[in-house]
Amino acid sequence: MYFAMMGTCIALFVLAWAVVRLWSVPVAVGMCVVAMVIPPLAAMIANRRGPDDRWWDDPSGDPKSDEWWDELDGKKRPSQ
Repeated sequence: MYFAMMGTCIALFVLAWAVVRLWSVPVAVGMCVVAMVIPPLAAMIANRRGPDDRWWDDPSGDPKSDEWWDELDGKKRPSQ
């Protein structure tokens, strides 16, 4: 999805100034404004986490704290 969005961004920019500007500069500028919005959206989409990606549940490194949080979440850690 990221590469498709970035490819669209580049295509809009190139088409705006190679082709569209010959007929309408305001439309070419509008295409560039749309192309300007795409990269931040592509970055947000590429970096989003999935619904099953529970990064906040990663162990903290403090066994007592991890055990406490697991107890609150109703999970049992494998005995070591």
